[in-house]
Amino acid sequence: MTNRDQQVYRFSEAPIWELQRAYFEEQGIQAWQRDEVPQYITSNPIIAAAYAEIIFGFLQDRAAQGHTSEPVTIVELGAGSGQLAFHVLKELVLLIDFAGIGLPPFRYVMSDLPVKNIAYWQQHRSLMPYVQQGLLDFAQLDAVKDAELHLTQSGITIRPGDLEQPLLIVANYFFDSIPQELLYVDESKIFECRVSMQVEEEDSDNGLTASDRLGKLVPEYHYLRAAEYERESYPFREVIELYKQKLEDSHILFPEIGLACLQRLGQLSQAGFALLTADKGDHRLENWEFAEPPKLIHHGSFSLTANYHAIQHTFEQKGALASFTEHHYKNLNVGCILMLPSPVSFVQTRLAYRRFVDRFGPDDFFSLKLWFDEHVETLALSQILAFWRLARYDSQLFVQSAKRIELLLPDSGEEESEDLCQGIHAMWAGYYPLNEQLDLALDCAMLLYQLDLYEDARIFFERSLADHEGNAEVFYCMAICCYESGHESAAASYAELALERVPKHEGAAALLALLA
Repeated sequence: MTNRDQQVYRFSEAPIWELQRAYFEEQGIQAWQRDEVPQYITSNPIIAAAYAEIIFGFLQDRAAQGHTSEPVTIVELGAGSGQLAFHVLKELVLLIDFAGIGLPPFRYVMSDLPVKNIAYWQQHRSLMPYVQQGLLDFAQLDAVKDAELHLTQSGITIRPGDLEQPLLIVANYFFDSIPQELLYVDESKIFECRVSMQVEEEDSDNGLTASDRLGKLVPEYHYLRAAEYERESYPFREVIELYKQKLEDSHILFPEIGLACLQRLGQLSQAGFALLTADKGDHRLENWEFAEPPKLIHHGSFSLTANYHAIQHTFEQKGALASFTEHHYKNLNVGCILMLPSPVSFVQTRLAYRRFVDRFGPDDFFSLKLWFDEHVETLALSQILAFWRLARYDSQLFVQSAKRIELLLPDSGEEESEDLCQGIHAMWAGYYPLNEQLDLALDCAMLLYQLDLYEDARIFFERSLADHEGNAEVFYCMAICCYESGHESAAASYAELALERVPKHEGAAALLALLA
């Protein structure tokens, strides 16, 4: 270790936060394309469906209260790759169409700090239909300071008091990755836990990325009495007083900036806000007892634990109704906070949380998904299909089980083949391309081809060829699909393409001879 930089900072002002910001601005969408930043647990179809159900319940509640003319604005903070927004929108639109009841309109606003992310969303083919329908917009948002939303597509600026409907905020993996304070509680006193950053020994840091620098920083903590947190003027004094009374020898990550951000966003509406949020974070006070100093979890960027207790307690003191699961979470804590007039009257919202989070929710699904990952090679096709349906035809689950499915196809029955075909089409309708290296359409086409479902396979071969260069085997399979579907001239063309790639391709030559 070297002590090149021994400057001591407030935790929220430490260099790690500037490096965090620089990392996301450097990488843009590549942070998720390279799988550096975790996202599956907070962006899969299961958590999106739970959120869509809760939002649908919220729209029902507003309709029941007689507020159907003004649109409900949904703002996602730190929308990242855009996967969560896409899945929520898809499911929410399906729910509204299926119900066929009178509801207030809505607009979903994806927000983030890096301009690169917004540029990526603006050209993403899965998001464009929602933009064109007026259901989706984008905004750059700095959680540390911004008090307005400037929507890029419509040109609208949302200022404090502009919204007549309550604002609905979605914040996944957000509060753990924005600046926080670090406090230490002992003997009924509050100390500020300041930090200096030691750097692992390195010959030269020239050319290092923000991620590289983050990975080499090791925090060293310094304790300073901080009576200012105990003063009447401190805006979050009530929760600090609770910590003084209940905790001892405890390090507390305190979301002062996150709380201020929620308060600023809440002021955009005349009717309060509702928060849907998921993170690694504790809402139970006892889980902060005797807490050790935090460790930086590095994954390209870094993350900490979110203090949901402070958020819940602060807004409950202002009249909010907060819902977290009665059981303990394992990997992801999902909460719903209704900072609204008469929050108890939002019955459909609360019922949806109970059904789709508390009884069995995204965290429970992820625990099962970890089990599935370990046992997929031992499962029968019917079991894989059942779990795939539970996962709402998640493409990641299909990709990791495709080889196992292929192995089981010879012994599959007609009904399983039909269910697999139906699931592939449903998966494609909910597919959000992110990793351009993946050719999901080709994987689907090859399975359908092996099932002799030639017309369905042809559709997916065409989708694959639209984005990827085909090889001789792909062109030959396309030729067979066209031939079996009665498109003989197209079959001949694809057979000729196969022969161009591999002049001695026996199958393509035989097919051309048959068609001659």
